Amino acid sequence: MSLRVALAGVGAVGAVVGRILADAPDFDVTAIAVRDEGKARAQLPGFSGQFTTPDDLHTHADVVVEALPAALFRSVAEPTLRAGKTFLPLSIGQLLTHWDLVEGAGAHGGRIIAPTGALLGLDAVRAAAEGTIESVTMKTRKPPGGLAGAPYLKTHGIRIEGISEPTCVYAGSVREAAAGFPANLNVAAALSLAGIGPDATRLEVWADPSVTRNIHTIEVEADSARFAMTIENVPSEENPRTGKITALSTVAALRSLNTPVRIGS
Repeated sequence: MSLRVALAGVGAVGAVVGRILADAPDFDVTAIAVRDEGKARAQLPGFSGQFTTPDDLHTHADVVVEALPAALFRSVAEPTLRAGKTFLPLSIGQLLTHWDLVEGAGAHGGRIIAPTGALLGLDAVRAAAEGTIESVTMKTRKPPGGLAGAPYLKTHGIRIEGISEPTCVYAGSVREAAAGFPANLNVAAALSLAGIGPDATRLEVWADPSVTRNIHTIEVEADSARFAMTIENVPSEENPRTGKITALSTVAALRSLNTPVRIGS
């Protein structure tokens, strides 16, 4: 039986997910919520489902994939979870400020599955969290254009245009960073939720004109293991804030819902 999938947004991530699923026999993209229907049809020329609003997507699908601007997160998350459906958020950092959705999901039979996205090693972090984790730190380096427009930079008067050397623009907790970099650091939020939480997970954000990829380095110290991981993501052509692998990770997460064999915890 095909898994019915609805897409909230068909930008840099949603469009790629939609095109891959269109050629996958075990999936049926049944509904899309977008502001520009014409642009969406150009992105997904074979789409034959419904165009609707974010709060109505769940009525057409088993799983709703959220790839919207952060301000619209709740408009799709809340009705989907209240309807007892599965919700795949890409704006995972928004859960930190809408935690009541997590608390209420179980009461309605809803489920939240956060794709690994542009990160790696979440299985290892989750496993270590079953024991005791002493510390989790993450350092993110991005080309300056990948951080442009972040509210934290505007609030603190930090200018990154034209910088000539790597510059640390933030150091602190993931919770504080999620509010200040809502379009950039969903990976850090996912890491914190897999491990020791957003207040204890430490983060550095660097604007680095010497790099062309979004680079994330994670270090974990636990009673079961000590490990370090680095991933260098190729930015999406449509949106340099997002790595190409994010869309592929989303498809992989969807496949894990619809396969008799699942690899990894």
